[in-house]
Amino acid sequence: MKKSLTLLLSVLMLAACIPLAGAAPADSGLSLSCASCLLMEKETGTILLEDNSHEKLEPASVTKIMTLLLVMEAVDSGQISMDDPVTVSAYAAGMGGSQVYLEEGEQMPVSEMIKCVTVVSGNDCAVALAEHLAGSEGAFVARMNQRAQELGMADTTFLNCTGLPAQGHVTSAHDIALMSRELILNHPKIRDYTTIWMDSIRNGEFGLTNTNRLVRFYQGTTGLKTGFTSSAQYCISATAERDGMELIAVVMKSPTVNQRSEDAKALLDYGFAHYALVPVYPEVPLAPVDVLLGVQSQVQPQLERDCRLLTRKGEEGQVTTRLTISPNVEAPVEQGQTLGQLEVYVGSELRDTVPILAAQPVDRLSIPGIFGRMLSKLLMAE
Repeated sequence: MKKSLTLLLSVLMLAACIPLAGAAPADSGLSLSCASCLLMEKETGTILLEDNSHEKLEPASVTKIMTLLLVMEAVDSGQISMDDPVTVSAYAAGMGGSQVYLEEGEQMPVSEMIKCVTVVSGNDCAVALAEHLAGSEGAFVARMNQRAQELGMADTTFLNCTGLPAQGHVTSAHDIALMSRELILNHPKIRDYTTIWMDSIRNGEFGLTNTNRLVRFYQGTTGLKTGFTSSAQYCISATAERDGMELIAVVMKSPTVNQRSEDAKALLDYGFAHYALVPVYPEVPLAPVDVLLGVQSQVQPQLERDCRLLTRKGEEGQVTTRLTISPNVEAPVEQGQTLGQLEVYVGSELRDTVPILAAQPVDRLSIPGIFGRMLSKLLMAE
């Protein structure tokens, strides 16, 4: 009896220590096959759903999101051009796994290399791009880890730019969402590549078909990157946009390619069914503000930024605004000087505050200018 009780307690303790694969947040109603997941709205960065999202797992080729981010940052900053030829080293040509079979000495423009990385997850192309940008894969990986730190990716350690298996090469669903958001938010041209279903390189001699089935089979898909190794299993950062709202669904360690797609679709469906981005404007137009002792008598106020509020479906009608703005301001007025604020509420809850700024500068009148203006008013009064 005592042996049986001891065995039962041991089994219960062991079960308590094992994470429940396929568990989803209890209030979501979802049943997923993956070990870890996260759903994020792109514009605000709001996390809509997550489960085991900080668990450190192998990302496989989802790693290449950071590779692509660094490449796109270099392109958009002018450091490199999409038309630059990339010369393939023997090391890059020797990469295993997914590849387009680059040969040593072969040249391909940056744009074609990016296409091969996004569409078919070419390891050889990823390494060739890394070497082109940083001189070596090792130097590029150092940049990857530095950028990860800047983005707050505390769960991440990169050891290569491809996602090929390496002990200690790990990240999390949370961190994948962070780098995915940075890529699609600030480098929208990546969509030109991540939305390709079928294409080719080498003048049509080598065909490419996207490893991300959602590109063809899920409405609104914009990307982003799949991954698979036998140890990482099936992973994806899936992005899709509907009604002006783009979502990022990260799935890690799904047991099959079909379950990976189904998990991603379930997360995206949940987000589109339950949330919306609502454009918010002041309830009255922003009238010019009087400027005291200015060379111009008024300055036009403007919102610091466009405001789109993430709400649950059904809350849209509860969105209200409260405008606070100075009746006047004394010169000099700097462009961008704060004149007030717009508070955005859902019901009684304050959800956002948008500063109201001066649209242009206004210089202060000189002493002769002040007397001139006074004289002008006196003459007009007569």
